[in-house]
Amino acid sequence: MNTPEGILCTRTHEWILEDEKYALIGLTDWQANNMGDIVSIDLPDIDGYFTKDEIFATVESVRMACELYMPVSGKIIEVNDILINSPDLINEDPYSNWLIKIESKNFQQESQDLIEYIDYIDEVS
Repeated sequence: MNTPEGILCTRTHEWILEDEKYALIGLTDWQANNMGDIVSIDLPDIDGYFTKDEIFATVESVRMACELYMPVSGKIIEVNDILINSPDLINEDPYSNWLIKIESKNFQQESQDLIEYIDYIDEVS
């Protein structure tokens, strides 16, 4: 599993990867490993809008459930529907198996408190 270049992480274990048009959001590999086998996920509806730090999804594993928080504000433009029936794919590769795709108009200003992956791993290890 390769960690994508340019990925940013939250201290609540979400990752985000932005390009010019949208951003992908998912669960970090550290959190996926910490949770154990993921058995279900509740994803938001397309066209929903969430503000930074708002809960947008819930992931359940054999060990625990965790709420996921938006790293930046944005409108949901796509959800990874494959994960509804196969949430365990997150354990296999949490970066290829992103959760949602968003449009964010405030990415630059709202991403200031996000941390680079290497710093995130240092903090959680």
